[in-house]
Amino acid sequence: MAYQYDDQNVFAKILRGEIPCKKVHETAHSLAFHDIQPAKPVHVLVIPKGAYVTYDHFTAEAPDAEILDFTKTVGEVAKMLGVTEASGGNGFRILSNAGPDGTQEVPHLHVHIFGGGPCGPMIKRD
Repeated sequence: MAYQYDDQNVFAKILRGEIPCKKVHETAHSLAFHDIQPAKPVHVLVIPKGAYVTYDHFTAEAPDAEILDFTKTVGEVAKMLGVTEASGGNGFRILSNAGPDGTQEVPHLHVHIFGGGPCGPMIKRD
C-alpha cells in the first residue's frame, strides 16, 4: 500500500506554526505537546516532524536518525513529565493508533503518553 499523507492535517498545521500548541519538548526531528482534550492528568502527544501516516510508514521510510530521535524523545518526554519510575512516577502508557481499525483520528504518526493515575485495562474486551 502506498501511504497518502494529508499535509492539511492538524499536526502538519501545528508543525508549520499555523495552529498553536502547548509545547513540552522539541528536537531536530520530533515535537511533543499537551493534548487539547486530555484523557488523563498527564496526556502528551509526540509526533515526528516528517510526513508519516503510521508507525509502519515511519519505520519503512524514515532515516535511522529520525527513528532514533523520535524513539528517544518519547522516553525523554515521559521522564520530563515525571511519570517514569526513574523520575519518581508510578508509570505510564504509550499508545499509537494506526488506520481505521486502530481508530486513528489524525493521519500523522503520533504517540500518546498517558500518566498521572491508573490507565485502566489495555483494551475493552468484546
